[in-house]
Amino acid sequence: MLLVASKLGISSFGGPAAHIGYFRREYVERRRWLDERTFAELVAICQFLPGPASSELGIAIGLLRAGPLGAVAAWLGFTFPSFVLLVAFAILFDRLPFEAGWVFPILELVALVVVARAVWSLARALAPDLPRRLIALAAAAAVLAAPHPAVQVGVIAVAAIVGWRALPAVGAPLLVSTSVPIGRGVATACLLLYVGLLVLLPLARAALPDSGLALADPFYRAGSLVFGGGHVVLPLLRAEIPATVVSDQRFVAGYGAAQLVPGPLFTFAAYLGAVIVDGDPLTAIGAALVATLAIFLPAFLLVFAALPSWGALRAYPSAQSALRGVNAAVVGLLLAALVNIVRAIASALI
Repeated sequence: MLLVASKLGISSFGGPAAHIGYFRREYVERRRWLDERTFAELVAICQFLPGPASSELGIAIGLLRAGPLGAVAAWLGFTFPSFVLLVAFAILFDRLPFEAGWVFPILELVALVVVARAVWSLARALAPDLPRRLIALAAAAAVLAAPHPAVQVGVIAVAAIVGWRALPAVGAPLLVSTSVPIGRGVATACLLLYVGLLVLLPLARAALPDSGLALADPFYRAGSLVFGGGHVVLPLLRAEIPATVVSDQRFVAGYGAAQLVPGPLFTFAAYLGAVIVDGDPLTAIGAALVATLAIFLPAFLLVFAALPSWGALRAYPSAQSALRGVNAAVVGLLLAALVNIVRAIASALI
């Protein structure tokens, strides 16, 4: 499992949608570890959950193939190459013997193009009609007016309520139950741990501001609350990590670099962790590891919690309607991220 996932980790360029195609070719067509129907069900489950959809898909496939250790191996192989590259990028930029400022505008433009394309494609898929476009615009306006983590969470919650009340549930197929090698008790424990950490980590951050728990808190929250994949984590992380800690240039440059490496975009957290501590290489690697584990831990907990009972949950029309509202808000969050990138580029040029 680890070797196959590592192969994907060094070859899967192109973002979450492309990753799903790579996974299907490797796990379904070549390895025949699962059939088309099971693969389609897992894709639907991971699209419904917050967090990195392609990483969650890999975790789910690893879980079905080889249990919890298989899930860890699938994630580790897919994630480790980009982790190494982005941590090296963060460390070396502070130690280059020459002026490397010319790289920032290039990476900023890379991020601008990638996010603009994502806004366009997601808007066509997730906000094709007037009600959902209005939800998207309202979400973008709210986030731009008040760039605070609580606003991000509130936008998602309000969009879910609006979707539940106002949007019809159409086009969502019912899924059959998926057999997984974990019981309902483990699933319940994972769900409780997911919620418990979401509540307790902010308290630990306030009580111990210089601890590893304080570093983990913003990344765990980002991995817990983001719908729509790697691109959408950008505004939430920007709101969580102020410019006084990571400058706009370093932030956008790191995100641009994350587009250039294979694997999940959520390993952008490794870059941020290394930049935040601004210390020696070993300290930077340790901080990057904490940030990476924190942002991906919710994916494990949610996949383990959701798979045993997904069929029943997804069958409810109200859940389908709420998800349509959340997906429209995703477009708005990404639009706000695009505006912020344009602002950063404009500030650098002035």
